[in-house]
Amino acid sequence: MGLWKCSPPLFTLVVFCCRKLDAQVRAAVAMYSEDWVIVRRRYQHLSTAYSPVTTETQRERQKGLTCQVFEQDTSGDERMGPEDTDDSQHCSGSPEDTPRSSGASGIFSLRNLAADSLLPALLERAAPEDVDRRNEALRRQHRAPALLTLYPAPDEDEAVERCSLPEPPREHFGQRILVKCLSLKFEIEIEPIFGTLALYDVREKKKISENFYFDLNSDSVKGLLRAHGTHPAISTLARSAIFSVTYPSPDIFLVVKLEKVLQQGDISECCEPYMVMKEADTVKNKEKLERLRLAAEQFCTRLGRYRMPFAWTAVHLANILSSVGPQDRDSDSEGERRPTWAERRRRGPQDRGCSGDDACSFSSFRPATLTVTNFFKQEAERLSDEDLFKFLADMRRPSSLLRRLRPVTAQLKIDISPAPENLHFCLSPELLHVKPYPDPRGRPTKEVLEFPAREVYAPHTCYRNLLFVYPHSLNFSSRQGSVRNLAVRIQYMAGEDQSQALPVIFGKSSCSEFTREAFTPVVYHNKSPEFYEEFKLRLPACVTENHHLFFTFYHVSCQPRPGTALETPVGFTWIPLLQHGRLRTGPFCLPVSVDQPPPSYSVLTPDVALPGMRWVDGHKGVFSVELTAVSSVHPQDPHLDKFFTLVHVLEEGTFPFRLKETVLSEATVEQELRASLASLRLASPEPLVAFSHHVLDKLVHLVVRPPIIGGQIVNLGRGAFEAMAHVASLVHRSLEAVQDCRGHCPLLAAYVHYAFRLPGGDLSLPGGVPPATVQAATLARGSGRPTSLYLTRSKSISSSNPDLAVVPGSVDDEVSRILATKGVDRSHSWVNSAYAPGGSKAVLRRVLPYCGADPRQLLHEELALQWVVSGSAVREVALQHAWFFFQLMIKSMELHLLLNQRLDTPRKLRFPGRFLDDIAALVASVGLEVITRVHKDMELAERLNASLAFFLSDLLSIADRGYIFSLVRAHYKQVATRLQSAPNPTALLTLRMDFTRILCSHEHYVTLNLPCSPLSPPASPSPSVSSTTSQSSTFSSQAPDPKVTSMFELSGPFRQQHFLSGLLLTELALALDPEAEGASLLHKKAISAVHSLLCSHDVDSRYTEPTVKAKVAELYLPLLSLARDTLPRLHGFAEGSGQRSRLASMLDSDTEGEGDIGGTINPSVAMAIAGGPLAPGSRASISQGPSAAARSGCPLSAESSRTLLVCVLWVLKNAEPALLQRWAADLALPQLGRLLDLLYLCLAAFEYKGKRAFERINSLTFKKSLDMKARLEEAILGTIGARQEMVRRSRERSSSGNQENVRWRKSVTHWRQTSDRVDKTKDEMEHEALVDGNLATEASLVVLDMLEIIVQTVMLSEARESILSAVLKVVLYSLGSAQSALFLQHGLATQRALVSKFPELLFEEDTELCADLCLRLLRHCGSRISTIRIHASASLYLLMRQNFEIGHNFARVKMLVTMSLSSLVGTTQNFSEEHLRRSLKTILTYAEEDIGLRDSTFAEQVQDLMFNLHMILTDTVKMKEHQEDPEMLMDLMYRIARGYQGSPDLRLTWLQNMAGKHAELGNHAEAAQCMVHAAALVAEYLALLEDSRHLPVGCVSFQNVSSNVLEESAISDDILSPDEEGFCSGKNFTELGLVGLLEQAAAYFTMGGLYEAVNEVYKNLIPILEAHRDYKKLAAVHGKLQDAFTKIMHQSSGWERVFGTYFRVGFYGARFGDLDEQEFVYKEPSITKLAEISHRLEEFYTERFGDDVVEIIKDSNPVDKSKLDPQKAYIQITYVEPHFDTYELKDRVTYFDRNYGLRAFLFCTPFTPDGRAHGELAEQHKRKTLLSTEHAFPYIKTRIRVCHREETVLTPVEVAIEDMQKKTRELAFATEQDPPDAKMLQMVLQGSVGPTVNQGPLEVAQVFLAEIPEDPKLFRHHNKLRLCFKDFCKKCEDALRKNKALIGPDQKEYHRELERHYSRLREALQPLLTQRLPQLLAPSSTSLRNSLNRSSFRKADL
Repeated sequence: MGLWKCSPPLFTLVVFCCRKLDAQVRAAVAMYSEDWVIVRRRYQHLSTAYSPVTTETQRERQKGLTCQVFEQDTSGDERMGPEDTDDSQHCSGSPEDTPRSSGASGIFSLRNLAADSLLPALLERAAPEDVDRRNEALRRQHRAPALLTLYPAPDEDEAVERCSLPEPPREHFGQRILVKCLSLKFEIEIEPIFGTLALYDVREKKKISENFYFDLNSDSVKGLLRAHGTHPAISTLARSAIFSVTYPSPDIFLVVKLEKVLQQGDISECCEPYMVMKEADTVKNKEKLERLRLAAEQFCTRLGRYRMPFAWTAVHLANILSSVGPQDRDSDSEGERRPTWAERRRRGPQDRGCSGDDACSFSSFRPATLTVTNFFKQEAERLSDEDLFKFLADMRRPSSLLRRLRPVTAQLKIDISPAPENLHFCLSPELLHVKPYPDPRGRPTKEVLEFPAREVYAPHTCYRNLLFVYPHSLNFSSRQGSVRNLAVRIQYMAGEDQSQALPVIFGKSSCSEFTREAFTPVVYHNKSPEFYEEFKLRLPACVTENHHLFFTFYHVSCQPRPGTALETPVGFTWIPLLQHGRLRTGPFCLPVSVDQPPPSYSVLTPDVALPGMRWVDGHKGVFSVELTAVSSVHPQDPHLDKFFTLVHVLEEGTFPFRLKETVLSEATVEQELRASLASLRLASPEPLVAFSHHVLDKLVHLVVRPPIIGGQIVNLGRGAFEAMAHVASLVHRSLEAVQDCRGHCPLLAAYVHYAFRLPGGDLSLPGGVPPATVQAATLARGSGRPTSLYLTRSKSISSSNPDLAVVPGSVDDEVSRILATKGVDRSHSWVNSAYAPGGSKAVLRRVLPYCGADPRQLLHEELALQWVVSGSAVREVALQHAWFFFQLMIKSMELHLLLNQRLDTPRKLRFPGRFLDDIAALVASVGLEVITRVHKDMELAERLNASLAFFLSDLLSIADRGYIFSLVRAHYKQVATRLQSAPNPTALLTLRMDFTRILCSHEHYVTLNLPCSPLSPPASPSPSVSSTTSQSSTFSSQAPDPKVTSMFELSGPFRQQHFLSGLLLTELALALDPEAEGASLLHKKAISAVHSLLCSHDVDSRYTEPTVKAKVAELYLPLLSLARDTLPRLHGFAEGSGQRSRLASMLDSDTEGEGDIGGTINPSVAMAIAGGPLAPGSRASISQGPSAAARSGCPLSAESSRTLLVCVLWVLKNAEPALLQRWAADLALPQLGRLLDLLYLCLAAFEYKGKRAFERINSLTFKKSLDMKARLEEAILGTIGARQEMVRRSRERSSSGNQENVRWRKSVTHWRQTSDRVDKTKDEMEHEALVDGNLATEASLVVLDMLEIIVQTVMLSEARESILSAVLKVVLYSLGSAQSALFLQHGLATQRALVSKFPELLFEEDTELCADLCLRLLRHCGSRISTIRIHASASLYLLMRQNFEIGHNFARVKMLVTMSLSSLVGTTQNFSEEHLRRSLKTILTYAEEDIGLRDSTFAEQVQDLMFNLHMILTDTVKMKEHQEDPEMLMDLMYRIARGYQGSPDLRLTWLQNMAGKHAELGNHAEAAQCMVHAAALVAEYLALLEDSRHLPVGCVSFQNVSSNVLEESAISDDILSPDEEGFCSGKNFTELGLVGLLEQAAAYFTMGGLYEAVNEVYKNLIPILEAHRDYKKLAAVHGKLQDAFTKIMHQSSGWERVFGTYFRVGFYGARFGDLDEQEFVYKEPSITKLAEISHRLEEFYTERFGDDVVEIIKDSNPVDKSKLDPQKAYIQITYVEPHFDTYELKDRVTYFDRNYGLRAFLFCTPFTPDGRAHGELAEQHKRKTLLSTEHAFPYIKTRIRVCHREETVLTPVEVAIEDMQKKTRELAFATEQDPPDAKMLQMVLQGSVGPTVNQGPLEVAQVFLAEIPEDPKLFRHHNKLRLCFKDFCKKCEDALRKNKALIGPDQKEYHRELERHYSRLREALQPLLTQRLPQLLAPSSTSLRNSLNRSSFRKADL
């Protein structure tokens, strides 16, 4: 062992009485100071168990990623082209009549443009092979080295293999608060006052800390005591203390007690001056104060060593927490943020947050400074703790009795704050320096020892041996003599002589550090005093039978009397500290002797009545005292004491020995020892946990070094094993709340990892190794405790084994780096450590060769044996904690190999056969337990399963691997057998999946799979790999060429050769089996396991070389076949639902009858496969089975599918291309088709979403809400009867539990994926977009690589056309999706190569492919990114050239490009015409520079096409300008569509664009009309092509839907022949296309509420569906019709659906350009107010023309343009209503009829001859204006021009007739309403017959009927008005009758009033209505008869 270069602290501390240390102390000191032995394997850190790929590590590796440039992320506000800069010149006129841009200007502007740079070698005609080679070389550049670094980290929920090193054992602390005493000030300062602080828990009625003593007196006041004082030690001058609280509670008080020097008088008298005198009255009370000072000085001089109680107060800590609130996150009173409790490193397993009403924290509050002003005087009769708890409970009440008492006024200032992490100048409870302690002269802060309110389960890690003595009471009431002022003196005696009192009593404040005696405070004149004093003693290391506490009772004379002594001893008593070798603690009630005790009294107790001694009160107990020990040496438990005593006796061999009452000889000791082992389970949990390391060490010692009794070796293996199991169980039960998710107890894990060592012999490196220097460090809790026993050291061992870290002949270079520390260092770091490597006190120690004798027993062998042969009860306990024994065995085996220098021994010879047999039996037994308990106790089964897997995984590092594989195989057989009869196989499969995953997490997983061996069955199941084989040489040998197919299938040879990989992929295959139960859970688990492994390979430095990684990828080749066969059940990422299986079915149709070799697992062999790798002779290939397409099953979730696909891409990226090519060549056509489908899906799954998408969804997409996660977890776990309780517990813990000593835990914060975070910063979103962009690019490039391989493979294939067509579709999809510039330049290069090699693909086969390609290329030609444009232009040029070379024209490409452009500009929002023009110019440049085709017409044709495209583009510029003006935009689109009337494909495209735009704006009726027009257009062409009865006969069939649709019939045969190539060739010009268009139209009509039109649409659709016998669609159609008709019935009144509001809008002013003096009818959304449209138009045009330019004309009168300001723009807006002639109304019955197909609109303008709008009745005229529009509403746009205007003027009498007719109609409606509405009826009646109505009926009659008109032409009007009034009166009468029937008794009077009014009205009207016009009887002329006809009035035709 290395020695420290400092004095052994033990002796300086504790040896006072004996040179020979007690065995128990010696063992404790050794335990706390010896080295730890930590075993680490060299490559262990590379295992997924220890180096998980987490979100944090991923982010670290993602640093330095290249930012991929994506079109969608580039800025949208690009410059306009030079020809479009003059914005102000563009008028917004209606574009329908303006000509398209002239060709000349287009040519001119295109000629002047600058082209992009040309691709240098594009026009050269190179060999295809050279082009491919060049493309491949370019693709290899700038690639992401690790694909999976770009994918989210594996899901931690599935990481069963995760391990983390346990927290080192460390001293226990609770939450720590720092209390600083700043000042104490009284009204008068006359004497020294001494203070004490302590914490009390009222609820638990317990003092929870030791006392902290402070002295805040001034130097002058302290001087009063100089006669009694020694020089004070620096440690007693502390004014600040750190209190620790393990169980925070709202009931904790900080109690302050004050004492003063003893003086004459009781407490009340002594307090009086402090309560009465005020500082302000100092002058007044000067004399009194002088007297008091003088008296105080006298008392201090005489009685200075005695104290008396004075006053007390308490601070309720909960009030501080609530008043200062939680700590502010940004700032606090000290200017820096303190770490919250959760952020600090945990101290031990007890730091659990409180729950329920205890929810409070003493560690995250804001620091507070308190001034305590009120103190309560102490009462002599109520000094005990019981009384104090009553006072404290009373303090919490609002009406506290204490508040009524007169206080002692004082000011005590204290600071309370959370204790900082590494406080300087800190002293431990033993007064040892805690690092950092910069200067020994600094005033210290004391750590105050906690007495936890409840049990604390933490092991001792440091030497602590303290004794606390609490005198409670003394009863001397029966003692004779003057015994009133009683003081108790306490001494720790090492013998009976006074000189043997030891200086072990801790001093209080301002005194020496340790004293030999101490006194209790004195209560004046009290014979039965109570005490509150606490004495703290340091126990010597060696406590003997003579050691005792000696109490002397004194009477203190307060008054100086001559001849009277100051102190008189009045009694004596004592407590012997050892009894039967055990420390005596607890409460004592002792008799007190009047006389000095006789010699040899100390070995007896005072209870023994010694002869000749006098006793107070007849030897009764009169002195009550309590002893409490806080010791890491004395267990204070009888069972533990007995065990340790017996063990130490055996070690020392001192017989005979006295144990309590019995004397043990060698003959009886064995029996006692066995009994003691058995009774260990009865020990109390708290001391057992505290001494767990000691107990376990002793038990291990008993096993390894069996004791020799009487010359015989006693084998205690069985007893020790049982005791070990029970101790582990008890420790585990005590710490159940802090175990990790797998049920590991952190304390036991830490014991095995750090503290466990094989007894005997120095654990140095074995001989043969030269002495090495290893730096070791003092890692005391801080840095450097020169006088402490916290000197802890540790050592990492390593060896020549590659698994155990070093090459033979050299020291492991990691030893000095991985000096794992014992966790007593509170900072747990090297910071500030003088002993750190290279520090000022770093020491070198020489490692001695191992020279110890071999142990007689080997622990691992004994453990295995005892476990196998154990009885059922012990076995059950051992199974519960199997992990502990497994880890113990592994570490024992590793140490055994190291100590015995067996690391170079061949693995097969390392361990004896009998031990391996025991291991096999043990593994089989535990495996069986897993299987049998899976349905009874899932939690235990899971724990056992994981423990077994870890055990076997660890064994792979140290034992023969072939042997371990045979154990694994045996276990799999067991599971497979059980699976066949298991009621719920999912649970078992889940466990086996976890088992496999843990095995595969081994750091040598790749090597264990023999990646380079030939694929043929080896001689042994898996031969051991020599431990000296280096990792890199694994891949150096070139594998022979086996049959490639078997490498890509889960064949027998593959599974046998690549054992672990075979297991893993078999599990995956089983999980992906369509008939697997619980599939979704298994999918996730299996895929996650593969993903996790691949991630680890990506980050493993051993596999960075491409050749090495290719070999690793070979282990996963069957994954490609598995994914291919699972394709139908993968999530559909592509938009098109049928897209995935399209390529496969396309290829399948070519090979009908050919069996599909690549199906998924056959259910009949599924179980065989489950045991497949294990069952001999089972060689069935996993790929045999029916066609995957025909199989259904549980679909994979999006997340699982994506992860599986990324794993597939990883294999494709890293596998050897030549190997993939040979595999692709062997694939059958359907399989190849499915492979292409898989690649297609990969592109869709990893498509880039764009930065904006990340901002938009911030946290919604692909995010798992914690709540959902929790519920899902419960649901899943519930179905398989699993771990709810454990998961629940771990989740409860995760908020405050230990998060560092876990092996794996689901809720651990630093492992959780970022997806749980909801809000993200801008930087995080930027980073996500960056990574997503790189992932999308790399995934697409991997797919591209594979496509190239497939193309090369099928060059000579017979079915190459169909395959190449499928390949091209995948390429096209990749070009069409969101891709980076980097990918597109490679993708376009591949596309060019494909087209040049196989032109027939595009030009002889499918037109759709060519159309798709043109569209994609054109879109990229308009890219803002020059690289993309350059390559797209090159591709488009080559496409034209290719087409031309085949047929000397490129009509097809021309037409398709033109169509594509139209489609593009119509649908793409951020389309850049400026950039597209540049590309057109580039193509033009190519044509001009192409020497090869200079003699042909090609260049000319290209030029024509480019100029044509340029003109189309120019048209669209205007659309850009009017983006914000929806009406203008639709007009432009309408015009473009109309311009394409000769090109039906393009017209259809534009109609669809318009429909899309309308739908976006919410104009569903207009969108529907667009689709109807499109359908009519298609119907016209289908009618031209074929005459089918079931098809519509053209536009005419759609007349009922819309009269406008006839305009689609403008095209006839002479314009276009439908047979011409390329025309009407789109997918819409088919019956299926027509059906689609009609369905869309119906859907839009439904959205717009036009249900009647839906019926008309379906009338055309149903015959087509009937002809196709498509009953499914027919059923759906009729269902939709039923819904439509039902809605019509429910909404018959029409109020429920409002179709639109109409306005006439007139534009006046030159600024409007073509719009000047134009009138339109606008259709606005329903219930639009005039003010709304007015505001909208005014705002829009103001923005366009500027402020103060636009004016709204407020009236509807005709506009006189001459009166308008020519510089302004005027808009006149009028509300108009649909108008119908009388004959029309017969047909327009329903509300829908009156709102559909509208062409005529009416508005009325009142006026008077003098120009006012309103005047007297006799002069009130009205102008009716009727407007007719060009098309009927609804149309394909929302504004239609007015084409006809007609005005009619009504004379005053005609206005009156209209008004009376309207009033009469209202009356009739109100009367006939059903159900009747009384309120409405009364309102109408009141307005009709009420007397106060202005211009009411009576006034109308008086004006127009009083006199017969002179003009005979007006007779008829007069008569008509008279008849109107008659009708009116009749209707009034009916209404009154109806009202009478409706009213209640309360309205009778109101009704009578109405009747009276009506009578008056009728009487007044009577004479006017009875006049007759005799002329009316004479025959009238024609003109008179038609006088009411509209045509008889003025007309204004427009």
